[in-house]
Order: sequence, then structure tokens, then C-alpha cells
Amino acid sequence: MALPEVAVFTDTYLPTVNGVSYTIETWRDRWAARGGRMDVVYPDAPSREPADGEFPVAAVDFPFYDGYRLGVPSIPTASRDVDLVHAHTPFLMGLTGGRLARREDIPLVVSHHTPIPEYTQYVASGRIGRTLRRAAAVYERRFLDRASAIITPSEPAARQLRESGVTGELRVVPNGVDTAFFRPVDADRRFRDRHGLPEGPLVGYTGRHGFEKNLGTIIEAVEGIDASLVFGGDGPARAQLEREAAQSETDVHFIGFLARQELPEFYSALSVFAFPSPVETQGLVALEANACGTPVVGVDQGALTVTIADGETGYHFEEGDVAGFRAGLRRAMAGSSRLGERCLDRREEMSVERAIDRLEQVYAGARAAHSDENT
Repeated sequence: MALPEVAVFTDTYLPTVNGVSYTIETWRDRWAARGGRMDVVYPDAPSREPADGEFPVAAVDFPFYDGYRLGVPSIPTASRDVDLVHAHTPFLMGLTGGRLARREDIPLVVSHHTPIPEYTQYVASGRIGRTLRRAAAVYERRFLDRASAIITPSEPAARQLRESGVTGELRVVPNGVDTAFFRPVDADRRFRDRHGLPEGPLVGYTGRHGFEKNLGTIIEAVEGIDASLVFGGDGPARAQLEREAAQSETDVHFIGFLARQELPEFYSALSVFAFPSPVETQGLVALEANACGTPVVGVDQGALTVTIADGETGYHFEEGDVAGFRAGLRRAMAGSSRLGERCLDRREEMSVERAIDRLEQVYAGARAAHSDENT
């Protein structure tokens, strides 16, 4: 049976670097490799030329979050003749995708990547913040419940939606890791020389530097450990992190945005990947690190409760417990060889090919359910 033709609508895409962007790009490429069509409609970024099957729409900078752009709601003509719409974000472009699905009477599938209510605390606090959180929760439920199927990348994310009152059809589809790309590589010396990193053990993090990710906790936790700390990536919290690093005795290095081809080198150079973010729906960078044989020490919150297999691919610590975080880092460094072997044993189950198998099943189910509704 031929794969359905899909139009993806997203408010965030390349060149913005985050898990959503890379997941969409990887899924699109794998879908095409199976003979399917998956168009991507997203806010235009002048610094990047679109590839085949990518359709940027006019966009303006988002004033409250650096690096994000707001797409002007529009549906490119080339992406209208499809069998199914897949929205990866609940804002302007996601709403536009929903409009296309209603107009053409085709299924709408929605991916839940980000717990929107959790992020309102970084916009406002106090009474206004509580009001925004409640409003965001209502908006999120209404948007998701319009879908024929709702995809979450982990069971904890699905459970959080159920507890919040979402009643739609929930399906767990991990984002998946390109295990042909993310693998152990022997480039430690070249990577360190390129970025001015010292000899000795490295604890590291890469990804968006967002306030909600509690990255300053890593600086605290590494104090007293015989290791240097390296931050890859960038984001709105970087300036604050640099100030905290300047006041710490920890040897901290900020190496900025890493080209994708450098990521396997980065993960492979680390003794342990540190991940204190409590708001992850999967924590894709943790799986990327594991695929390169690097254990992860992360907070026992959100999806990281299952993304990290405690004692096998890393360790957990309780949110706010800096001493527990430090102890987890020490344990992971001491047992890095054993943990690294267990990480590599799990490569197949975290592969993106398995994710696409599940995605194909979700699409088939959504089309069948939509057809039943219309009979």
C-alpha cells in the first residue's frame, strides 16, 4: 500500500537548532526514503535556502524569544493536495495546518513536543503567570483534542496530557535517533584542539540554553569534581550561565553552536552528559549521547524518568538536589566503561527507523478513524 502524502506544519524549523527541527527533518528524509511524500511548511528564515519539499512562508521575528520567527498563516499551493496534515506545534502554523485539514476533510495528526503551560512561568510570574498557565492549558487541550491522533515522544508525556484533561487518541512515537550518524567516533584530540578544550575528563551539555532547562545547576554540580565542563549550543540563558561560570571554581568552556557533523565528536569526547531539564517530553540529546556510548545523568522528572535507564545508561537525581546531581556525575564517571557498553546495546531500540514504523501505523489509524467518522 502506498504511503499517505503528508503536509507537515511547524512553527520551528531549520536553521533553528532544536529537537523539533531535527526530528522533522529526519522523519521527512526517512519518509522519502520509503517512497513517501512529506512536505514541510514553516516560517521563512532568510539565512537558509529551502530544500526540495520544504515550503517557507513569510515570517517576522518573535520579539519575546530570540531565534524564533512567527509565520504568516498561509498554505502553499503545492502542499494542499495531500492525504493527511501533521502539525508539530500548536501555534500559528499548527493552526494553519488544522485549517487545511478541515477544509479538505482529511485527518489531522498533532505531535506534542513541548508542554506549553510549563513555559509560561518564564514569561510572567505571580497572578499573571498563574492566569497565563491556566489559559495555556485550556488552549493546549482544545488544540490537541481536534486531532484524529496525538503523538507524544514518551509515555510520561502522554500521561501528563491525560492528567491535564486531554481526551483525544494518544499514541507514543519516540522521535528516534539516526544511529548511523550518532555513533562512537575516535576524534577526541581533534575536537578538543578545535575548541580549545583541556585534557582530562569532560562533563558536557549541548542544546538550547533556555532558562527552563536549569542549566546553571550543572555548574554547581561539577564543582569539586575533577573534570572540566563544556557547554555546546546557545540560547537566551547563555549570558546568565556565563556570569555564573565566572563566579565558580569550575573550569567551564562555552563553545557555542556546533555544526551537526560535530555532534558525534562532542558526545564521544564526554565522560558524561549532564541534563537537569525537568520539562523534556523525550530528551533527544540524551539518546544521541547514549547512541555515542556516553552515559547521561539527568533529573528524575518528565520524560527523562524513562529516557535514562537508571544504572544502565546513566543515573537520575531529584530535582533541586545538587549534591545528588554531583554524586550521579561521579558514579557515571567511575563506571563510564560499563555504562557505555549498555548504552551501545540499546542503539537498535532507539533508532529512527523504529520511530518511522510507528509513525506509519499512526497515520494509517488516523485515516481509518477519520473515514469511520465520515460514514
